[in-house]
Amino acid sequence: MKKTTVLIITGFIVFAALSRLLPHAYNFTPLGAIALFGAAYFTDKKWALFVPIIALFLSDLLLNNIVYSAFYDGFAWLTGGFVYLYGSMALIVLLGYYLLKKVTVGRVLGGAIGASLIFFIISNFGVWIHSPMYPLTLEGLVMCYTAAIPFFHNTLAGNVVYSVVLFGGYEYLKYQYPQLQPVRINS
Repeated sequence: MKKTTVLIITGFIVFAALSRLLPHAYNFTPLGAIALFGAAYFTDKKWALFVPIIALFLSDLLLNNIVYSAFYDGFAWLTGGFVYLYGSMALIVLLGYYLLKKVTVGRVLGGAIGASLIFFIISNFGVWIHSPMYPLTLEGLVMCYTAAIPFFHNTLAGNVVYSVVLFGGYEYLKYQYPQLQPVRINS
């Protein structure tokens, strides 16, 4: 993979991750889209996972001041949302590895839907496990997922919109500059 291509793909991911700093509706974020994008375009699977996770971590540092929280809360963040958020990102990258070996509109849309479902299931399971709001029973789990339904449409919309921007923008760049070779995952 050419160094220029790596820098462009990384730039797209970092730009999208930093967009989390802009005012937005709850859950309307690029998280699933950047995981899919990295999986689709980095030929080295380590970078496909590493770059989106680091970009997310850096934007989290700016948003949530994780370092302060870790120091003063005794790393309570590690057992809270951190594990579920980053775990869902890793699973979305895995989805992207298999689904986006060939980038098409249908596969990107399917990936955005799949990413939204993965995030919804895993993050809300984490809320159920760690929140005192819900009893640790089947009824409590159902209550937690039910309470999260109103936020799902923003997760889905964010993943679709950011996927269009990332994938569409990169494909347009490849069209304008043919020297940007396709760098998809090898079959």
